[in-house]
Amino acid sequence: MHFWLQKYVPNRGLLLDNYTSAKTQLLFYRNRGCIKRMATKVSNFSDLIQRVTASCLLHPLAGNRPDDISVQRSGSDSDSEEERYETKQEQDGFDEEEESKDWEAANKDEPSNERILEMEMLMGEVFDAVSAMKRAYVSLQQSHSPWDPDKMRVADVVVVAELRKLGVLRERFRRTVGGDGGGRGRWRLGSLTLREVVAPYEASLEELNKEVKAKQVEVDNLREKLKTATSFNSSGGRSKGKSKRRVSCTTQAAPAPAPEQFEATMNLVTEASKSFTSLLLSLMRSAHWDIAAAVRSIEAASSNATASADSVVGKNHSKYALESYVNRKIFQGFDHETFYMDGSLSSLLHPDQHRRDSFTQYRDMKAMDPVELLSILPTCSFGKFCFKKYLAIVHPKMEESLFGDLEQRRQVLDGHHPRSQFYSEFLGFSKAVWLLHLLAFSLDPLPSHFEANPGAEFHSQYMESVSKISCNNGAGNAYASMVVSFPVSPGFKLGNGSIIKARVYLVPKNGF
Repeated sequence: MHFWLQKYVPNRGLLLDNYTSAKTQLLFYRNRGCIKRMATKVSNFSDLIQRVTASCLLHPLAGNRPDDISVQRSGSDSDSEEERYETKQEQDGFDEEEESKDWEAANKDEPSNERILEMEMLMGEVFDAVSAMKRAYVSLQQSHSPWDPDKMRVADVVVVAELRKLGVLRERFRRTVGGDGGGRGRWRLGSLTLREVVAPYEASLEELNKEVKAKQVEVDNLREKLKTATSFNSSGGRSKGKSKRRVSCTTQAAPAPAPEQFEATMNLVTEASKSFTSLLLSLMRSAHWDIAAAVRSIEAASSNATASADSVVGKNHSKYALESYVNRKIFQGFDHETFYMDGSLSSLLHPDQHRRDSFTQYRDMKAMDPVELLSILPTCSFGKFCFKKYLAIVHPKMEESLFGDLEQRRQVLDGHHPRSQFYSEFLGFSKAVWLLHLLAFSLDPLPSHFEANPGAEFHSQYMESVSKISCNNGAGNAYASMVVSFPVSPGFKLGNGSIIKARVYLVPKNGF
């Protein structure tokens, strides 16, 4: 190396100084044990020697030029190179120290295998408890429809037990994570979120408890009233007179049924009948029924004759024939206090008491949803009425043709009320008729109902045509040539003399 420098490099002193400095740095890094960085330094030093040699060969020093200028310039270049390499090495060392610290921190925070296994077992128990609670809650909901108090109490006990089990698991999780400061902070955040989720349910539970207390107070008041009424019926003498004054005050405060209520309820029956008939007719058309043949059959049943080949009902008036069939079935037995579902004679044996009871039932049921009522009391009097009338209106062949099976009929025969749109519409219609029946037996005297017979002459005082009649010969002779083809809905005559007209379908006399 020295021979090569003496032969080809004019400025040997500067190059030897750089070589000595580089060798000293090489020994320094070897003492520190940085083998990788030493190899990098040697490679960079070789590049430095090549660049300096090339510079000296391209720019040789002149004889009259002082050597200290070249020495100073080369020395400054060498110093700048050394500073850049030292800065780079210090930065590499700093990066390695940072990576080492991050690795040590990660290893320090990494949980042990035993702790991971413990947490996995705890989470498995939590998932099992949540699944069990969901199953218990489903059982609790099923016990509400149909209403089953015994099953409800059992399901409630199971739900409470599963909630307590979840509480125990929560405490275990707190104790497990509580030893770590960071874990404790994360658990606090989770517990706050859990409280926020549970808070609405707790508020709902408090509201339900308040409602239960209010209902209990109402039940106690009703029991007190029942006790007072019972003592009034069974007591005599002076206490009888005292109880009589108390009961008479209560009776005067209670509202009494009015004929106007009966007329308004009859309007509701008419609207419900139209709605149910429209749904039934649309289902028949969807099932590709022969509507004309069905109308001919209804006409024959109304007049107690065989079905004719031609129908007198207009093409767009099939709904009136179908409504006539539905009303005839549902109003059958209206004059009896229970639609002849049993042989009760309370209206004859205790007329005043029966009127009060009927009007009380009317007021209680007026604002109730029939679906909700029958989900709680499926076999009450109104539920039995719905069972009977559904089987009377919907024939098995009709149901199978409309729905493809007899599932709804099987549920009705088993004592259950189907949850379908068709049956819900039927319940709305049945409720309106049932309310009209209760209100009729609340009035004194009992309203009398009537129907127009097929072929009867039209009387505007008692009848109302469901179809418009064209007046060709003047308004006075419009209905003179018309007769009743079939009744659509019955009429009523009330005790105050007012009349609710019967709805009829009219046809010309010569076409009947």
